[in-house]
Amino acid sequence: MTASTRSADGTELGFDRTGSGPPIILIAGAFGDRATTRPLSAALATQFTVFNMDRRGRGDSGDTAPYSVQREIEDLAAMVDEAGGRASLFGHTSGASLAVRAAADGLAITHLVLYEPPFNPDDSYPLLCADLPVRLGELVSAGRRGDAVELYQTEAVGLPDQVVTGMRSAPFRPALESIAHTLAYDAMVVGDRSLPTALAGITVPALVICGENTAPFMSAAARAVAGTLPQGRLSTLSGPNHGIDAAATAAAITRFLAH
Repeated sequence: MTASTRSADGTELGFDRTGSGPPIILIAGAFGDRATTRPLSAALATQFTVFNMDRRGRGDSGDTAPYSVQREIEDLAAMVDEAGGRASLFGHTSGASLAVRAAADGLAITHLVLYEPPFNPDDSYPLLCADLPVRLGELVSAGRRGDAVELYQTEAVGLPDQVVTGMRSAPFRPALESIAHTLAYDAMVVGDRSLPTALAGITVPALVICGENTAPFMSAAARAVAGTLPQGRLSTLSGPNHGIDAAATAAAITRFLAH
């Protein structure tokens, strides 16, 4: 069911609500929207009430400015209210960064699930340059949306040049370029990849998920985050690393929330 609510500043927030049971809110990553996490939402809906929201920005389609972490935290607070005042929170990649900030800010989160959080605790991948948001914004302003997408894929996601080049003709490339204007903000959410000091103060039960074939720096980040969270545990899912495996991820979340 598609529904909407309003954030603290009056912005209308569209979301999908499905299933029944304990509430869980899903937050996609930089290139994601509600469609990206709908397979996971469907897999979880047999056990949970799932609130699936956009996070390529704000609003019904994720394109409402201004983009700011504080505004998105307020959006999440509105979603928690919709969920009855308390909810579990799932964040994918940069959505995991936002989830960490929300938990550290004291939102009424009962459980935290972080899928491949984009941190770099041991310099196995270069820290993000502070000027990345500026460069992304300049490319978009110049009409070079494809270049902005590739810059983000290379520097923020860590994709090799040959993979980025091969994606130029992919059928989903126009969709990526259509959200290029949100990538500078997303880079701000991620920050420089350093491990957040706030992790040690997040005391709710937390599950950190990564794939067995994920990039080494992502695996290192998952281990470090799980080890830093006071009630953190790590789940490594088998299979190829091509986004979220809905069935395997839902099974891991269900096991985690059952205890």
